[in-house]
Amino acid sequence: MNKEELLQRLEDIEWEDFEVKTAKNQVPKSCWETVSSFSNTAGGWMVFGVRQKGKSFEIVGVDHPEKLEQDFLNTLNGQKFNIKIRPVAKRYNLDGKQVFAFYIPVAKQKPVYYNSLSNTFIRTGSGDIRATKEEIDAMYRDQSFGTKSGEVIDSLTIDSISSVSINRYMEYMGRFNPTLSYNRLSREEFLHKTQVLIDDKVTYAGLLVFGKQDDICRCFNDFRIDLLEIPGTSYHDAPIRFTYRMAEQENLWEYYFALFERITQKVDKPFAMTQEGFAVGSFPHVEALREALVNMLMHADYFSPMKSRVRIFTDRIEFMNPGCFPKPVGELIKSDISIPRNPIIAKLFRLVKLAENAGFGFDKMINGWKSYSPKVPVFQNETDYSVVTFFEDEVSIDRSEKRSEKKVGENLTANQIKILSLLKTKPNMSAKELAEHVGISSRKIEQNIAKLKQWGLLKRIGPAKGGHWELAK
Repeated sequence: MNKEELLQRLEDIEWEDFEVKTAKNQVPKSCWETVSSFSNTAGGWMVFGVRQKGKSFEIVGVDHPEKLEQDFLNTLNGQKFNIKIRPVAKRYNLDGKQVFAFYIPVAKQKPVYYNSLSNTFIRTGSGDIRATKEEIDAMYRDQSFGTKSGEVIDSLTIDSISSVSINRYMEYMGRFNPTLSYNRLSREEFLHKTQVLIDDKVTYAGLLVFGKQDDICRCFNDFRIDLLEIPGTSYHDAPIRFTYRMAEQENLWEYYFALFERITQKVDKPFAMTQEGFAVGSFPHVEALREALVNMLMHADYFSPMKSRVRIFTDRIEFMNPGCFPKPVGELIKSDISIPRNPIIAKLFRLVKLAENAGFGFDKMINGWKSYSPKVPVFQNETDYSVVTFFEDEVSIDRSEKRSEKKVGENLTANQIKILSLLKTKPNMSAKELAEHVGISSRKIEQNIAKLKQWGLLKRIGPAKGGHWELAK
């Protein structure tokens, strides 16, 4: 950071990676929280010799700059912190006043704290907050990033692998990557070659991808990948919590197909032909969603109590994953860095050409979605989870709503959603009253109510007269 960049920063009040301290005569005690938060989050600059007054800043300089620099650097290299911290130091002369700027890099080993574990901080917006136990636990798990899921489970053998899933995988590999040498291996040779098995013992990664559900659940508490469809832009404006929730699947390989089929029902796949008259079957926006889905499955922290989840709102699709990205999103987008949390799982998806060979596929997600919506995907990276969100524009939302009106069963019709919305606010409405508000006959109302009851979305509390309707939770 040069002098001009420093001055420009002082004109910007929104900082996530920039903190000023007066530090006139000595290193302020409050700076240790910021050192911890920068180290645990995404790194940042700490500036000594600047006083903040509300939204304005005054350059005051520091007295005895050599001593302050030495005290600060010696502390970071001493016993106060649980690891050694090596900042980049800059010194500026601004109108005859000495100002220091220290860049605190993001730590490779987290959590970073001073004096005790309770003094672990993370950066949120332009402030430092004390990390929760769950966030600290996530940092400790990240110390084994790329290795934990590769450990073997001594109690499990090939008997814990689903023969249906592994046969389906090898058939898929033969169809979509036919020249791959792995196609010539026997099933057991393939499982050892890919480290699904090591010395005849199943690895955590192998169990997750191909395992039998009962064995997976014995090793991973409440194993599931959730998919919810919410008929609104939030839970608050939805008449019911969800209209569809995906049933549990055997393992990650089976989850992939069930999730991908359901997700791609929510976007248009227009029919197109080449000049030669052949149908075009590749859609960049669908590939963007597939990339997000596969990345979610490959890079999840499966040892977290949090579970991976896809939420489909009327205006967006969200992929939420336990575990943060290994580096700041901006750095990953620029450099195509490949740092998989679960290397064995990543390799299995790459062998069947369902994942990129490098990086997190950010370019494919960003550029692919542009063909469908002008709204750029948003990548959120927190201490213990990450979210990728694809927003739809007004045109695609309108298409989606018209499409959903034609579907009955798993997707509610517009009339059924209206019925649920009315009964949410006035549960004692009669069929006649509902018919007047919805604009259909009382007989149609009764038929729709029967279907809603059949699907478990609506139930009657009390007698037909004097009772009331209750929506499913």
